[in-house]
Amino acid sequence: MRRTLFNEDHEAFRETIRAFIEAEVVPVYDEWLAAGQAPRDFYYKLAELGVFGIRVDEEFGGAGIDSYKFEAVLYEETARAGITFGGSGVHVLLGLPYIKLLASDEQKKRFLPKFVSGEEMWAIAMTEPGTGSDLAGMRTTAKLSEDGTHYVLNGAKTFITGGVHADRMIVCARTAAPTAEDRRHGISLFVVDTKAEGYSVGRKLDKLGLKTSDTAELAFVDVKVPVEDLLGEENRGFYYLGHNLASERWGIAYGAYAQAKAAVRFAKDYVQQRTVFGQTVASFQNTKFELAACQAEVDAAEAVADRATEALDAGELTPAEAASAKLFCTEVAHRVIDRCLQLHGGYGFMNEYPIARLYADNRVNRIYGGTSEIMKSIIAKDMGL
Repeated sequence: MRRTLFNEDHEAFRETIRAFIEAEVVPVYDEWLAAGQAPRDFYYKLAELGVFGIRVDEEFGGAGIDSYKFEAVLYEETARAGITFGGSGVHVLLGLPYIKLLASDEQKKRFLPKFVSGEEMWAIAMTEPGTGSDLAGMRTTAKLSEDGTHYVLNGAKTFITGGVHADRMIVCARTAAPTAEDRRHGISLFVVDTKAEGYSVGRKLDKLGLKTSDTAELAFVDVKVPVEDLLGEENRGFYYLGHNLASERWGIAYGAYAQAKAAVRFAKDYVQQRTVFGQTVASFQNTKFELAACQAEVDAAEAVADRATEALDAGELTPAEAASAKLFCTEVAHRVIDRCLQLHGGYGFMNEYPIARLYADNRVNRIYGGTSEIMKSIIAKDMGL
């Protein structure tokens, strides 16, 4: 079936991104892997390319395009090349929706121009040691000072992607105790300057995959946050988190689909070149059947990902639909990438081959943004179960 998600503008953007990856990323990607993060100057290059400002209003230096389809192109092209753009995805996919939804006009004027230029990289700190997906169980606190000019932030966060490079961190903290009726009550969001006294970056975590995106532990000891940097209304943070999780889960779903599609491409190229017993691996019936089955699954994931993208752009993607898309696409990617790695034989286990890195990078998709089990719970609740 003919795909209708993208138009000529998206395809022109695709050509630009593909050329950029070949020139700026592929030649140095091994250095990024060894360092465990992309260099900071790379983010300035992405900013110059306009990547950070696509969905930002023109008055703040952006393109003013209210669509996620250009980000979908980024997912496809990075997966196709077997690389990632470090922590830039967190900056745009996670940071920007909170600014657009919650920031006051004054905050937008302060934050967005530097967001677009890459001068200030953003990330969000939700997860805490011991809480995982249970965001209502967070213990980080923010108490209003006696003179009412600032909040005092204390606590710790973990698994914070972009935590090393971030200049501005959206921190979720308790401003009031939970109630017996609602454990989610009392959470607020703050834009924290990572250079503030008492803010510290702990260990840069050694992950199984996504080696070029910096992920760290954070600690806050009596960090002063001006009241002007409260994002949205006090105590409504959990609602805001739930609202923006739909776009986050769309991103994970779409990225997983793109990885599965890339895996089939990698495997197809490999089996057509690799020979055993005097013939190409591609000539064996088992290889044909395996790749055909994988392609059918990718086709189905593409349909789900495209439908979710159209719904997100229309402002109609519900939490349950986002959960369904994430569950389906990430589980498909898990199966497809595993089977495509198997077709590589022993070489599939070598990190010099993109399929091996893809296998490691993909595994977290069924964990972050809410585990597959959490997605099933959301879907079941929407079904009335």
